[in-house]
Amino acid sequence: MENVISAQEIKRRGISAVDRALEKGPVHVIQRNRPRYVILSEESYQRLAEGAEARGRLWHRLLEDDATPAAPRSRADLDRELQAEREGWSD
Repeated sequence: MENVISAQEIKRRGISAVDRALEKGPVHVIQRNRPRYVILSEESYQRLAEGAEARGRLWHRLLEDDATPAAPRSRADLDRELQAEREGWSD
């Protein structure tokens, strides 16, 4: 944590202390000698939220694709695939 401010300092200096600290990135707020909060700019929050939404859509797509059963393969097909894979192994 590089960008740290105490809760006491925020009480003493007000929002201007947070504004100044946000110029350097996310602000970690320390209360009773422990990390308690992280303050983000609106822009950083929006990027974070958009990333979470994109990951959710990706997982949905992946799980949806996984739910589609694959066409059954014959034993001969499986044996050929395994043999081809084994041939690719180095000794």
